[in-house]
Amino acid sequence: MDILHTLVGLYGNIFIAAALLIGIPAMGTAIGFGLLGGKFLEGIARQPELKSMLMGNMFLMAGLLDAFAVIGLVMGFLMLFSPAVFMPALTPALSKVHMMLAAG
Repeated sequence: MDILHTLVGLYGNIFIAAALLIGIPAMGTAIGFGLLGGKFLEGIARQPELKSMLMGNMFLMAGLLDAFAVIGLVMGFLMLFSPAVFMPALTPALSKVHMMLAAG
């Protein structure tokens, strides 16, 4: 019965980790896009003749920011929807730990 509680706790931790892997990069990307857009508009207001160069740099940085969020999203979904990849390896290890703890 203790192994079942341990597995339930492990799955709960997986859900928390997946939520953090999806949420934190999304918040960072939103903040990054806000700062990037603000600085882009500042640069255009100061030197309008550099608009095309600034726009190219802005799109490059936006792609890098978006990649950060997508990597976090994919990692979170992998952790959320494929825990069976590493659970069979953890179950015997947890039973051994339980036996060692029960033995004293």
